[in-house]
Amino acid sequence: MKQEVIDYIKNQLEERMQAAWGAMQAAQASANEESKSSVGDKYETARAMGQLDRDMYARQYEQARQERVLIERIDPLHTPQHVSLGALVHTSMGIFLIAVSLGSIKVAGEAVMVVSAQSPIGALLMGKVVGDSFDFRGKKHQIQQIA
Repeated sequence: MKQEVIDYIKNQLEERMQAAWGAMQAAQASANEESKSSVGDKYETARAMGQLDRDMYARQYEQARQERVLIERIDPLHTPQHVSLGALVHTSMGIFLIAVSLGSIKVAGEAVMVVSAQSPIGALLMGKVVGDSFDFRGKKHQIQQIA
């Protein structure tokens, strides 16, 4: 199951990277195509807006690329003894993969929350071992398995 979750995440990040790259190229082309009109300020404003859009998409692309690099570092065959990056954690609350913030996904008929180690639940789980308990939103939960 861990391999399927990782493959799903890789595909999602790849799609995000392609969408951001395409949008970045389109914004750059739009900014480059602005022709000077009789009102010079209008031309400069349109170019500046196009450049801002391009920069925003470039940041989105870079974030997805960095997340993809992080996912590539996860060994799906490694079973950690404690919750760490790449751990698939089965709890009384649900299943979590500690990786990047992607949210809830469905793989092999199971709902899996893909969270970063810096997220509130990720931070609570980090370092825990099977049998440990944790409190989240006023409720007590237990770690049942780590894969």
